[in-house]
Amino acid sequence: MQSPTQDNAWLRAMPWVFVLIWSTGFIVARYGMPYAPPMKFLAVRYALSIACFLPWILLAGVKWPTTRTQWLHLAVTGVFMHAGYLGGVWVAVKAGMGSGLSSLIVGLQPVLTAIWLSGTGSKVSKRQWLGLVLGFAGLVLVVSRKFGAGGPGDQATWFNLSMALMALFSITIGTLYQKRFVAACDVRTANAVQLLAALLVTLPLTLLEVEAMQWNGQLMGAMAWSVLGLTLGGSSLLYMLIQRGAAASVTSLMYLVPPCTALIAWMLFAEPITAVTLAGTALTAFGVSLVVRAAR
Repeated sequence: MQSPTQDNAWLRAMPWVFVLIWSTGFIVARYGMPYAPPMKFLAVRYALSIACFLPWILLAGVKWPTTRTQWLHLAVTGVFMHAGYLGGVWVAVKAGMGSGLSSLIVGLQPVLTAIWLSGTGSKVSKRQWLGLVLGFAGLVLVVSRKFGAGGPGDQATWFNLSMALMALFSITIGTLYQKRFVAACDVRTANAVQLLAALLVTLPLTLLEVEAMQWNGQLMGAMAWSVLGLTLGGSSLLYMLIQRGAAASVTSLMYLVPPCTALIAWMLFAEPITAVTLAGTALTAFGVSLVVRAAR
């Protein structure tokens, strides 16, 4: 058994470990997309993840949610946090958006969270409004130079931008919904239910894709990390953090994801990091930090 000191150290480290894992999701999307259509890849990912969770649940003797309401709430979060979020990101990357830009757009989650909290009665300070404006201005600065510019995998269109925004709204709504409606239950059974709901939504969409999956070492590597690292690791950490009341901590760290992702994408895919990109990313990060810091 772990000591209370070890438990506390792990709890403090959980948000940071989550962000490091989460940052790789945008890289994996870019890494696997040349060889698979997004919906088919995600459907296989969900199915394999469920196949990993089920024996784990069986061997551990974990109880499933006991009420229909709890199953329904978990299913709703699964549709938003898996099908909507991942579907939006992967379609955007497949349509030519770079990993760094997609992570920057989704990194505006703290801003949407602050707006939602203000609508539920929390006061939005002048510093927060300044942060909202700066965050949006930084995003516009980065996105504007990528319309009609850049090579494959580093350009913005109205279509891939709308997909990235769908991912942003999905992860924000899913996080707030889970915190509000999902009662505490085991992370393994919760993830299994969420993934099942995401799979049921995604499967019909695979029929619209004519491209076949081209299984090779690169695609298998992307799939393995997506299942083991991102779903079993990252999604489980996210669920535990939200249930432990640490959702605000995760949200506040989200603005660290875009620069981390941009750096990895530059090293792996040679996605350009220009002065305008750095300035826009820094402006967005600073604006988001003002929103979160004021909210605290």
